[in-house]
Amino acid sequence: MWIWHGPGVKARVSLPTWLVEWCPVQLGSPAQQLLFDARPMSEVCGVRLDDGREVVVKARAGDARRTRACLEVQRRVAAAGLPCAAPLTDASERNGRIIHAEQWRPGGSVRRDDGPEHAAEAAQVLAAVMKVTLSAGVPPRTLMPNPVWVRWEDAGSGAWPRFDLVDVQQVRTGIRLPQWLEAIQRRIQARLRRTSLPLVIGHADWEAQNLRWRGHQIHTIYDWDSLAALPEAAVVGAAAGAFASTDPPTLAPLTSSETFLAAYETAAGRRLTSEEVEVAWAASMYPAAHNARGEILFGQRPVAGDALRAQADERLRRGGA
Repeated sequence: MWIWHGPGVKARVSLPTWLVEWCPVQLGSPAQQLLFDARPMSEVCGVRLDDGREVVVKARAGDARRTRACLEVQRRVAAAGLPCAAPLTDASERNGRIIHAEQWRPGGSVRRDDGPEHAAEAAQVLAAVMKVTLSAGVPPRTLMPNPVWVRWEDAGSGAWPRFDLVDVQQVRTGIRLPQWLEAIQRRIQARLRRTSLPLVIGHADWEAQNLRWRGHQIHTIYDWDSLAALPEAAVVGAAAGAFASTDPPTLAPLTSSETFLAAYETAAGRRLTSEEVEVAWAASMYPAAHNARGEILFGQRPVAGDALRAQADERLRRGGA
């Protein structure tokens, strides 16, 4: 998912103090070397420990209950033999941030095409993950609030859910979003709020940049912080729209989203109901609308916005919106 950074963000080369203090207590070994340092929504550090292990430590502001629920689901997915990093610690709280560690699984590559073959294979992997998350035994509502790019349940009477980074930028710049985007967002949101489909747990950021492949074999699935409590059809639909997104993210071609949904049905062994099909198509646009808003407010090239505007009429029609 698109994250907008301010100027001057640079990778560190030295170990941050909090990491030096946290690793011996939680991992039983001091941190020796910082392997990488990324700061999107959370601070993610690759670390080599004194005992030779290489791990990933994540720290972010947030809800400890939600983080622990995400870790439990991630733990179950890894235990089922699917290719994701197993958690190494529970979530601990320090200075207002939630910190935890997981295995480091380097290797594999990002697929950068948006064609039907990629769509079908990404859908098959999602179906395998959903078979685990649908029976994970974790109450879905412990995952709320959902990630902002699928948080249609929490926008009040407005078109957009609260997101301080973007809301502050809009106030600061005074930019008014175009009517076409506001109208699309309201129609998507109204349709998704209308459904009474049950909530389940699913991966809500099924973008190419969160998957690593070796040829046509999935190698690693990342970003388990982005689990959400949504109808199954909404999880699948959002993924059908976002599966080809790298940097910058976009909206997949209509035909590739069609392929994704069909491949998911085949892999899951069931057909989506007519209600689920509409919810899936409506949900396919929500992350793209979120990204289009950010592109406008932060002066970025309108990659998601152009794709959304070109496809919105047909996707809204299929979504019953």
